[in-house]
Amino acid sequence: MSKMNGNNVSTITRLPTPGKATVLAIGKAFPSQVVPQDCLVEGYFRDTNCMDSAMKEKLERLCKTTTVKTRYTVMSKEILDQYPELATEGSATISQRLSIANQAVTEMAKEASLACFKQWGRPAEDITHVVYVSSSEIRLPGGDLYLASELGLRNDVNRVMLYFLGCYGGVTGLRIAKDIAENNPGSRVLLTTSETTILGYRPPNKSRPYDLVGAALFGDGAAATIIGADPISEVESPFMELSYATQQFLPGTHNVIDGRLTEEGINFKLGRDLPQKIDDNIEGFCKKLMEKAGNLEDFNDMFWAVHPGGPAILNRLETKLKLRGEKLDCSRKALMDFGNVSSNTIFYVMEYMRDELRNKENGEEWGLALAFGPGITFEGILLRSLS
Repeated sequence: MSKMNGNNVSTITRLPTPGKATVLAIGKAFPSQVVPQDCLVEGYFRDTNCMDSAMKEKLERLCKTTTVKTRYTVMSKEILDQYPELATEGSATISQRLSIANQAVTEMAKEASLACFKQWGRPAEDITHVVYVSSSEIRLPGGDLYLASELGLRNDVNRVMLYFLGCYGGVTGLRIAKDIAENNPGSRVLLTTSETTILGYRPPNKSRPYDLVGAALFGDGAAATIIGADPISEVESPFMELSYATQQFLPGTHNVIDGRLTEEGINFKLGRDLPQKIDDNIEGFCKKLMEKAGNLEDFNDMFWAVHPGGPAILNRLETKLKLRGEKLDCSRKALMDFGNVSSNTIFYVMEYMRDELRNKENGEEWGLALAFGPGITFEGILLRSLS
């Protein structure tokens, strides 16, 4: 079916496949503290009382290479004034960090969900399932229950909670939501992701070089999407179909991305060989997904929604798969605008991709959503654009 979009471009609206999960709405939210990348270094070293000029110069270089321009963060002057120990090396602060993070992730997830409901156009009471993703909180009951209560969802809503998956958590959430939607006719799944870097905030230390990478790259925020099969005509507006999903881990690589929770917060170590490990295995993984579309031969025949773990991973992916330069534009834009926001970032990419496809004449029908994280784990979904 043809129609004109807001830019007077003729677009094709494709009909969803009966029984297949579709993306019905998408929303996002951020904390109020905005950090321009060119202001980060001075503020970070001031707030942590660090006078090491060599480390400061290193962070300045990293901030330029990440390509990030803007990020949002829960951390603020008010929090540091209330909890100065967060900026003190060696302080046992996990209790303080969790008290901040637990509240913050719920607030952001609620805001993102409300934005999603507004776009969806149906009431919160119509949500039958919740999939809640976060690597930034620890509590019982979990954030899934707090979110359901804050949103006024039914008390018989079915909840799934996915903790500490890291950067691939958003695509895992999509895979779980897809399975729920396709196996429970009429269901509508609210998938939320919410992350903050509060658990890992600490002063620079030469013994922890990855802390500087984190300071230069990661941000805070939340995302929400509603997944359902057989959308209601004239009521719901699906824009993407989740055609096929798969996961794969690389044996013997569990130490390449290593995160440990301690009394001081969470510590991360990232192996220098991560981009190479992804480079060595990504082509076969993508081909397995692409084969499910049936008639595609070239990776450039698809659109690409890739979690931007960092510019090195995007550059290697582009080179390995011989992608045209514009194919990863949405991933690069999300990285530039928000930084790496862990599980959330894939939804910022998908939102940009939705808008790009709507404004594109004869846009690609098939695409891939990809994310990588601890394990090393690959998550992938074959997407079908409905516009």
